[in-house]
Amino acid sequence: MSMRKIRVLIVDDSAIVRQTLSEVLSSDPEIEVIGTAGDPFVAAERIAEQVPDVITLDIEMPRMDGLTFLQKIMSQHPIPVVICSSLAEDRAQSTLKALEYGAVDIITKPRFGTKQFLEESQITLCQAVKAAAAAKVRLLSPIRTVEPKLTADAILSPGTSAMLETTEKVVVIGASTGGTEALKTLLEALPADCPGIVIVQHMPELFTRAFAQRLDSLCSITVKEAESNDTVLRGRALIAPGNHHALIKRSGARYYVDIKDGPLVCRHRPSVDVLFRSAARYVGQNAVGVILTGMGDDGARGMLEMKQAGAMTIAQDEASCIVFGMPKEAIKCGAVNKILPLQAIAGSILVCTR
Repeated sequence: MSMRKIRVLIVDDSAIVRQTLSEVLSSDPEIEVIGTAGDPFVAAERIAEQVPDVITLDIEMPRMDGLTFLQKIMSQHPIPVVICSSLAEDRAQSTLKALEYGAVDIITKPRFGTKQFLEESQITLCQAVKAAAAAKVRLLSPIRTVEPKLTADAILSPGTSAMLETTEKVVVIGASTGGTEALKTLLEALPADCPGIVIVQHMPELFTRAFAQRLDSLCSITVKEAESNDTVLRGRALIAPGNHHALIKRSGARYYVDIKDGPLVCRHRPSVDVLFRSAARYVGQNAVGVILTGMGDDGARGMLEMKQAGAMTIAQDEASCIVFGMPKEAIKCGAVNKILPLQAIAGSILVCTR
């Protein structure tokens, strides 16, 4: 018996983008494009005729913007939505808002360029749609407005601690679909003096910086997009920049990050496996590895190497995951010491690193 294909509705005001997305997605035997729409009103008619499994949605459209449409969908009839955004710095913040409103992923529109770029964007697009089809979506609850945190830290630059002892713990975290909200929950629960953290969240370039800035405004810890040679410090989380791999290295007692180009690893750049393997090699038993919600198996092999090197490893449990893919694969290959609900992970990290 053949499996039913994933039915996709493409919503974008550009005819060229609709055509390109249709061709790219239709090239995957598991995906069927059931329709396209130039604006949310046409999209609503299409949905009334046939409910798609996944919608790809442009944020900026005439007649009704994508965010308003997304809120309507998620509060009435939740369907997994993948935001298909142009790569523009000034749009990154509104695109991130879409994740708070219940979109499951962000992808960037395919640009016409090199053969390699088109091949990579096909992998990314099809992967995002498959992950969205597997995602658990919930009715949108009212959006909580957050007061920005302003303490003296807003004026004073964070003091760097003296040369770190080599017993200093380092936390590495990997996440994909559903991970932006999971990371927010996890990092908001950590105190300002928690161990240094390095994160890979599958996300396109430019969006990781806006994501880091948003988390920085919400959390007690400092959060920034990682740059090469950034020191891993207590009270600070470094997020791998989109489209680049991030590794942890060590120089004497100092742990620092190295940002690298390179091929897709486990269909991703940045890849959780690359980060985790570097932690196994350079941090060893001083590391704590955490694998959160996401599709696929990125991070499973790297986490196994971490566990074999003596690190403590934690996976998010199925009930609290949007997509129980990456944690499930890590558990399956024997890489995980503890399986915990998202709300319990911050506390566990603090216990492991005392």
